[in-house]
Amino acid sequence: MAIISPSILSADFCNLEIDIKRVEPYVKWLHIDVMDGHFVPNITIGVPVVKSIKKCTNLFLDTHLMIENPQNYIEPFKNAGSDLITFHYEAVFDNTIDVIKKIKSYDIMAGLSIKPKTPVNAIKDYIKYADLILVMTVEPGFGGQKFMEDCAKKIKEIKEISPDILVQADGGINDKTAQICLEYGADSLVAGSYIYNAENIEEAIKNLKPLF
Repeated sequence: MAIISPSILSADFCNLEIDIKRVEPYVKWLHIDVMDGHFVPNITIGVPVVKSIKKCTNLFLDTHLMIENPQNYIEPFKNAGSDLITFHYEAVFDNTIDVIKKIKSYDIMAGLSIKPKTPVNAIKDYIKYADLILVMTVEPGFGGQKFMEDCAKKIKEIKEISPDILVQADGGINDKTAQICLEYGADSLVAGSYIYNAENIEEAIKNLKPLF
């Protein structure tokens, strides 16, 4: 069964706890997008907000670092309550293995993400070290973008290299694009606007589950 990870990027930040509680009965993970205005053009939240989120929920905190020098922020985000820290290959390149090992040294899960223009071949030697590979199906930095199916095909490539690795798809996920990702072998789906803009959140989340 696919792991649905609602992205709080699409939540109401004036009522963040309320919006977390709205999805809490239907999911086990919560996706937290951290952006620094450098690695990606947008700025979102940091360690203090993650710490506050941890106080109001028992959901698994799936923290996606879209930032430069992610290795410098692993301990603060772990201490804030992150259960999984995913960083971008494009932010570290040759230091990828070291960053993965640093995350795992804190006894939490380590995720590795790639942007749409980065081929799977660039990370094939690192996949075996990670717990999760996040495939961006939009350009990172903003919510509500159009899904790129060519990027979703990377899910199948990754699964062919390592069938047991968790693969997460993030970007433009809705009831239709979710099925595309699942058919390629995705284990987890990140959805923001599709869930939080839905009239019925429970139904929206159910519609992301496999239909085959």
